[in-house]
Amino acid sequence: MAVTGTPGYVPDALKAVNPHRALHVVKLGSATLRHARVYDELAELRSRGARVLVVTGGAADITLHYALIGRPIRTLTLRGGDEVRYCPPDEIPYIVEAYEQITLPRIRDELTRRGLSVHTTTGAAATGLGGGLVTATPGGPLRAFEGDRQRFVRDHRAGTVRDVDAARLAELLEVFDVVCVSPPVAASDGGSPLNVDADVLAAEVALALDADHLRLVTGTAGLLTDPADPASTLPHATVGEGMSYAGGRMKQKVRAAELALAGTPDVVITGPHTLDTRDGTRFWRAPAPAPDLGLLARMVELGSVSGDERDLAEFLVRWCADRGVAARIDPAGNLVATKGDGPRRLLMIGHMDTVPHRWPVRWDGGTITGRGCVDAKGSLAAFLETLAGLDVPEDASVQVIGTVEEERSAAGAHHARDHYTADAVITGEPSGASALTVGYHGVCKTLLSVSQPSAHTAAKDSRTAAGRMTDAQAGAEAAVAALGADTLFAVLSVRAGSRDGVQSAEAVVDVRVPPSITPAAVTDAIRRALPARVRAETLLRTPAVATPRTSPLVRAFTRALRAATGGPPRLLAKKGSSDMNTLATTWHGVPMVAYGPGDSSLDHTPHERLDAGEYRLARTVLDDAVRRWLAGGAPAVPVGATTGGERT
Repeated sequence: MAVTGTPGYVPDALKAVNPHRALHVVKLGSATLRHARVYDELAELRSRGARVLVVTGGAADITLHYALIGRPIRTLTLRGGDEVRYCPPDEIPYIVEAYEQITLPRIRDELTRRGLSVHTTTGAAATGLGGGLVTATPGGPLRAFEGDRQRFVRDHRAGTVRDVDAARLAELLEVFDVVCVSPPVAASDGGSPLNVDADVLAAEVALALDADHLRLVTGTAGLLTDPADPASTLPHATVGEGMSYAGGRMKQKVRAAELALAGTPDVVITGPHTLDTRDGTRFWRAPAPAPDLGLLARMVELGSVSGDERDLAEFLVRWCADRGVAARIDPAGNLVATKGDGPRRLLMIGHMDTVPHRWPVRWDGGTITGRGCVDAKGSLAAFLETLAGLDVPEDASVQVIGTVEEERSAAGAHHARDHYTADAVITGEPSGASALTVGYHGVCKTLLSVSQPSAHTAAKDSRTAAGRMTDAQAGAEAAVAALGADTLFAVLSVRAGSRDGVQSAEAVVDVRVPPSITPAAVTDAIRRALPARVRAETLLRTPAVATPRTSPLVRAFTRALRAATGGPPRLLAKKGSSDMNTLATTWHGVPMVAYGPGDSSLDHTPHERLDAGEYRLARTVLDDAVRRWLAGGAPAVPVGATTGGERT
């Protein structure tokens, strides 16, 4: 393999393919803002490349501010005895002061101390168009009680969120490490700002910005089934379930959580005073129709676009621990789950990440639709379910690795290649439950780049950097086509611009290399076809992979397929590629196949769906094939095999 830099190094140009910076919307109450840990967690999120938007409440700071200025807090008693802060127009300026003088400066100071750039504002702050970042509709009259006497309060300035200026917030998130928004917000009637519930505000912002994650931080370990027992956390809740346990302020958090389920973020009430989800309450929008589909459903609901796999990895570590399977997250961010410690080593490696663009997960009868269900969370879920149910012989070990960034840089597979070993490998990719993939094309990814002094486009014979790059792409594509019809060419990304008197342009091109051609031949053909000034840098080069049908691993699958389907097994050689190719660059002689449920033609499309019957058949075949391989007494080190690291 040719990769710029040292083994395991992943060029930044590959990470620019499928660019997506996950958005975390985090709601913090003013009590939580007094805990240093939460600022460390926000800084850690940002260090992983995430965008971070904080929505803060201010109840404790409003109380403090009123005490400092000697102003009594006015309240209203509602039906049922609930007490709320009374916010007529003349009280709103003092509430704004509490946020602007205490709450927001505290957040800004704490995060700045941690090296982050921070923008803080109330939702009522005007945008360039003169409106507020957030606009609410005033609520109707409140029915308040003074003893037995009832009255209607019509000047209470509270409301419900109507509009979020998502474009302006997105611009701020591109400039600042953390953006913090608080109530009050602008009023649709043009009057004084309106107070809104901060939890609901966070949910509305998450929906408007298509956030990846929503965290509602509280002072308890999530939603408690018994408020008197701090250890009674409800770990999972669906729509309508959480409210039966909620009381007081927790009702608004549950309401906000359920509101956010209308969109795509995964939603957790966390605490006490931490973003850590391990002891929180997760809310699910699409509960599985049967228990054996539960892991699949939850994995698909947890967003994990390339570079944002951490939450899914932590969830799966917990899932494994609950089933007595040793699991951890390795330095690359991969999930690593293991059973057994014998010398014969079987590796099942799938990827946790997906391509961008998600939609709300749903079940249509026995079919799940959602990003990643086919490519390739269905495969990884089947691997983990199989591992959890295995009795591994004393002379063997079985390991499941869920890799990161398969869809753009293969960073997780590079780490696995260099730090783990195996005698046989099953890669998790959709072959269809009734078929087995025994071969893949190779991959050659190349960065084309050009830079030149800027010149006026009206000048004679002027040729811009972008124009030269267009020529380079066309020349590279023609050269690749001349190598053969099965050598496939694609442009993954293109960038061009001008700065400080220099024009530049670059593109990442991808070639799928058939077994009849070497990746080096592809590289040479591209270089020869490039026009003057255009440079080529090899980013990734992996060979085609094929495992003989006589391999014990292939035989284990063919027998399992025949037993489950009653027909002859289908063995496939695909023009795509997978983590198998990355491993094969140094793991010579190790038999590898790819197996998983689903139709691969649905990969990366808005029609991705997986039928429960297909998933269950794959589970049956995989379980049988793994047991057959373990019972077969395969050699601990295949003849001629070399691997890229010590076993850990």
